[in-house]
Amino acid sequence: MIQLQNASRWYGQVMGVNDVTCEIGPGVTALLGMNGAGKSTLMRLITGQMQPTTGSVMVDGESVFGNPNVYRKLGYCPEIDDFYEHWSGRKFVTHLARLTGFSATEAKARAERVLAEVGMADRADKKIAGYSKGMRQRIKLAQAMVHDPQAILLDEPLNGLDPVGRREFINLLGDLANQGKTILVSSHILFEVEQMTRSILLLNRGRLLASGDLGVIRELIDKYPHRVRVESHEPRRVAERLVSLPFVLKVEFDPRGDALEVQTREPGKFYDFIPQLVLDENLPIEGFSSPDNNLESIFGYLVEA
Repeated sequence: MIQLQNASRWYGQVMGVNDVTCEIGPGVTALLGMNGAGKSTLMRLITGQMQPTTGSVMVDGESVFGNPNVYRKLGYCPEIDDFYEHWSGRKFVTHLARLTGFSATEAKARAERVLAEVGMADRADKKIAGYSKGMRQRIKLAQAMVHDPQAILLDEPLNGLDPVGRREFINLLGDLANQGKTILVSSHILFEVEQMTRSILLLNRGRLLASGDLGVIRELIDKYPHRVRVESHEPRRVAERLVSLPFVLKVEFDPRGDALEVQTREPGKFYDFIPQLVLDENLPIEGFSSPDNNLESIFGYLVEA
């Protein structure tokens, strides 16, 4: 368990992270925020590269900064690439295993295992200088995994990956989470996060705006009505019926004429009532979805608030 209690980090007069309190447990958690929000600073606090100016950062009840016992429990993939370019991927991962304290035999065995897990076993003897972006990201993940840490932190790991590589990388993180690992992944690309997890930490200007499940967070934003898109080839007939419902605040027509946007403060009741309207009143509704159930919408609401 990673725990931050009123953690802040200042760079002189510049605020990096401001009074963050949260807990991060097993599974994949996405650390979300635009560039400059404080994601990398938070990562560095958790990995012990920085000491909090105020507050505390703990892993399994132990303070992180200057604590080698905690470092052994953490794996870290920084955003930057800083390799020994003339080395092979296999040599690089094996060398870092040796630095962790494993014998030459154990380090080699561990390196072979993690290289296979990240899909680099057949390419590990090539020099890193010739690696693609996706291959470099996989080698960074391999070195973070080689000592079998309890938690792995990845700073913008999907940057530069093609769609296939991105999907394979996300699946790999899911496999690690299924093994009981704590995975913290930072990103500023909303659709990527939604493919990984529903659990988020949302940073803006160094402050933690929200944490938890996307659905729960959306329900807490009472200031904004929940929007639902309702598709129908007879939108006027559907609109006439929907505006009569006590929990519907507003109905607007889509300019294309094949859908409506409904606003409600009680989405649970609305979703429960739609099937009844279709079955009992033969209302021509072909489908419905909510643009408010996605991360981009939630982020926009929270930042505006």
